[in-house]
Amino acid sequence: MVGIDDIRNAAERLKGLAHVTAVHTSRMVDAHCGASVFFKCENYQRVGAFKFRGAYNALSRLPKGAGVLTYSSGNHAQAIALAGSLLGIPTLIVMPDDAPAVKQRATREYGAEIVLYDKHTTTREELGARLAQDRGLTVVPPYDHADIIAGQGTVALELHEQVSEMDVLLAPCGGGGLLSGSAIATKALRPNCRVIGVEPAAADDATRSFKTGELQWVHNPDTIADGARTPSLGKLTFPIIRELVDDMVTVDDAAIITGMRFIWERMKLVVEPTGALAYAALHSGRLKFPGKRVGVIISGGNVDVAALPW
Repeated sequence: MVGIDDIRNAAERLKGLAHVTAVHTSRMVDAHCGASVFFKCENYQRVGAFKFRGAYNALSRLPKGAGVLTYSSGNHAQAIALAGSLLGIPTLIVMPDDAPAVKQRATREYGAEIVLYDKHTTTREELGARLAQDRGLTVVPPYDHADIIAGQGTVALELHEQVSEMDVLLAPCGGGGLLSGSAIATKALRPNCRVIGVEPAAADDATRSFKTGELQWVHNPDTIADGARTPSLGKLTFPIIRELVDDMVTVDDAAIITGMRFIWERMKLVVEPTGALAYAALHSGRLKFPGKRVGVIISGGNVDVAALPW
């Protein structure tokens, strides 16, 4: 399906287009967690999230002249919109009507058309399929797509080049594109490095799927981590996660908020709730790795400042 060569090829396509994002450390974080923690800051990526990597990789491989449709609560929407703008590809985004205003506004500014829907009465997949058929568009889903997974895997590929000999890599999980790609890259480059996915407790479908071996679902989960409000893992991401990820854990919204605020106040990094997921598991003590070298992926920084929980 997707291998390390696909991720390396994606990195070549992204060279000079995607940012090589910084790795930040903090003595205060290390003291609090009892470990050496390395934050891969995808909040510095174009569109403010790792999603640009997969979006550009996928769109760059489409036939010329193909219009694109996707569905997303925000970051993938912005990424597809920007990638489409760079490549001259028209983009249509299906977004829930309660998606953060900052993400809706940015998506339009990148040149995409948005169709809003009520997530309580409509499923984005059904609406997207209908619109794509009516308009003759190619659907590029947010995570369950080989080129998306390969593009997202460049996050971990870069991190392992920047930080030597990590013992553990923590990644947030919604639909599993980032976690899948990160696991593929990590197990190819650092087989002994453990990969752990972190999910909101209210949207624990991936954790339940991982533990039971059967694909589990969740309907419109109520969590502050809007980037992880996915109904399930995908047909591609589920088997990759089952095979290559070492464990899955959940954290509640209170822990996410506390971890996010700590990063804002002490590290001066603007992160969104989903972006703070992986660190929340460390900060709260849900996961402990005394004396270990721990990579933490901050997936994005597109927070709606007007709706901050504090």
